[in-house]
Amino acid sequence: MKIATYNVNGVNGRLPVLLRWLKEAAPDVVCLQELKAPQEKFPEAAIRDAGYGAIWHGQKSWNGVAILVRAGQPHEIRRALPGDPDDAHSRYIEAAVKGILIGCLYLPNGNPAPGPKFDYKLRWFERLRSHAAELLATGAPAVLAGDYNVMPTDLDVYKPERWVDDALFRPEVREAYRLLIAQGWTDALRELHPGERIYTFWDYFRNAFGRNAGLRIDHLLLSPAIAPHLKRAEVDREVRGWEKASDHAPTWIDFEL
Repeated sequence: MKIATYNVNGVNGRLPVLLRWLKEAAPDVVCLQELKAPQEKFPEAAIRDAGYGAIWHGQKSWNGVAILVRAGQPHEIRRALPGDPDDAHSRYIEAAVKGILIGCLYLPNGNPAPGPKFDYKLRWFERLRSHAAELLATGAPAVLAGDYNVMPTDLDVYKPERWVDDALFRPEVREAYRLLIAQGWTDALRELHPGERIYTFWDYFRNAFGRNAGLRIDHLLLSPAIAPHLKRAEVDREVRGWEKASDHAPTWIDFEL
């Protein structure tokens, strides 16, 4: 089974890119982030015509997450991260797909840091860890995929010294990610590429993609029930170079249960 995560940076504006990638890559499950579309504006018909069933949690102008399943339909479990009933951001959706729990997330950016947005990011991370622990306790195969907005180590950022004060790289955020992994999750891309500089995001400015000045902020975390079956973990880097593409590239895993 091939599971991918892709921050599309506007699902309607980037729809041709998304549909082309779906056709060429044929992932079985796709977690999308940053839809930037209200619930009623999600392009369900075009996605369905491409062969995918979908559930989504939209939000006007910002955020938004979705789970797509090829030749099937995800069974929705929840569409908000537990722990804060007043949190109106569309940042989490969870489904069961062929016996696997799929959590699709878009973790807050957190800038400027320090500040209220950074505090919100840390609180959201705490809620994620709490829910992730509950998922592990079920013993079920589970994948937490999405844009985490964190570079876990120096290896995940092109010039670490330039990012020391950024909310994506501050020690508090990297520690929150480390604590999440310590629960028993496996960072799939790093598991199979332990020493490589692999990026999933390149800014639109200063020819970042051409210079390969990237960040690794899109992650797929695997529960112990699924991690031993991991076969491949890659980034479809070339998609970032397509016309009118997102500033993220699709990141994916392949495994056999």
